[in-house]
Amino acid sequence: MRKILGVIAILITSLTNIYAQRSINKIVAVVGDNVILQSDIERDYANYILQGNSENPEVKCYLVQQMLTQKLLSQQAVIDSVTVTDDDVSGEVDRRMRVFVQRAGGQERLEKFLNRSVLQYKDEIRPDVREQMIAEKMRSKITENVAVTPLEVKRYFDSIPKDSLPYYNTEVEIGEIVIHPKLTKQEKESFRDKAESLRLRVKGGESFETLASVYSQDPGSAPEGGDLGFFDRTAMVKEFSAMAFKLKAGEISPVFETEYGFHVLQVVERRGEQVHARHILIKTEPTNASLDRTKAHIDSIHRDVVAGKLPFATAASLFSDNNDTKFSGGMLLNSEGVSSRTTYIPTDKLDPSVFLTVDTMKVGTYSKPELFTSKEGKQGYRFFYLKSKTQPHQANLDQDFPKLKEDAYQDKLNKKASEWFEKKRKSTYVKIDPEFQSCSSLKLWTSTN
Repeated sequence: MRKILGVIAILITSLTNIYAQRSINKIVAVVGDNVILQSDIERDYANYILQGNSENPEVKCYLVQQMLTQKLLSQQAVIDSVTVTDDDVSGEVDRRMRVFVQRAGGQERLEKFLNRSVLQYKDEIRPDVREQMIAEKMRSKITENVAVTPLEVKRYFDSIPKDSLPYYNTEVEIGEIVIHPKLTKQEKESFRDKAESLRLRVKGGESFETLASVYSQDPGSAPEGGDLGFFDRTAMVKEFSAMAFKLKAGEISPVFETEYGFHVLQVVERRGEQVHARHILIKTEPTNASLDRTKAHIDSIHRDVVAGKLPFATAASLFSDNNDTKFSGGMLLNSEGVSSRTTYIPTDKLDPSVFLTVDTMKVGTYSKPELFTSKEGKQGYRFFYLKSKTQPHQANLDQDFPKLKEDAYQDKLNKKASEWFEKKRKSTYVKIDPEFQSCSSLKLWTSTN
């Protein structure tokens, strides 16, 4: 807690100075028709500290570079009519504020340190957030047509000195089938009753925020009195969105169910295609009987798969409850790449519990069904299929084409962006305050070549 308070104190000291002195602030840099103020840098540095980073004044050089890039992109966005909607900006502002509130230890504490309401602060940062989003959208437009062909991947590979080829650790292809317990209507009744009793207490005059803080089982919103901020129709599961957008400001919903459990919802405010709401979540927990039924079900699937009566991929698509894998034949995907995803996963990237299971398996075999708890806290049973395992080796095209394709794509992406920036930098007036001209990261911007 002391560390959080120290971080917030640094943040608020910076922010107080920023907004008190903004009108007399010195200009750090000029990019075309836009200026970058000292307060802009101090604000971003304060946010950097708030994110849990240690104090490091050299970071300000990087922040100036980042802002120069942002200004250049946003200027081009005006020319190319690249915009973002008010709803998108509001959603991003709300997302950031939820992070700030969480790190500060609650909205009241953050507002006390800010010496202003969250709503006031959101209005202050909205123009900067909009510019950042426009700049990112412009960057995506610049590189949107970048793609690599197999020939380009080979050329990229051939360009790497043989003594500099990357070395890859052991990688595996793993499939999984996951079954979560399904509760009967009777088994769910006690959880529904608990949610209903809380709804009646709210209707009886008790504070929704207090009850959510004490009883809600949503770890993300409970500390904030159940507050979810603003969200659009696509941000939540369909049952939740349908209820939120059906209610008027101030209305309390009946108890309703989603995949997460039973909810009581209150709409705080409506704004266009966004709604500000708070909720209380009562999770449904598996009963012993439901776990026994699930174990029997997955044991039956496992027997058929091992006996060859049912292909693993078919079993996954028919029965698995993991929507991230069931439509890929049950195979786990390494989604770290930008241009492609692959089923080859380095063992050091596996969840430790998964690694412990598959490390002793032979290729082509299946693990026994086991009880587990997901990252979201849901219990269930699962078993794994080890499809392949590659030994540690130096990169080659036959084994590592997907990874080399990703590297070639990133290389081409960076070159495309660099060429654009270099061309725009040379044709745009840029002036940087002497205080920052010694920054090594800004040498390119001060160069006349």
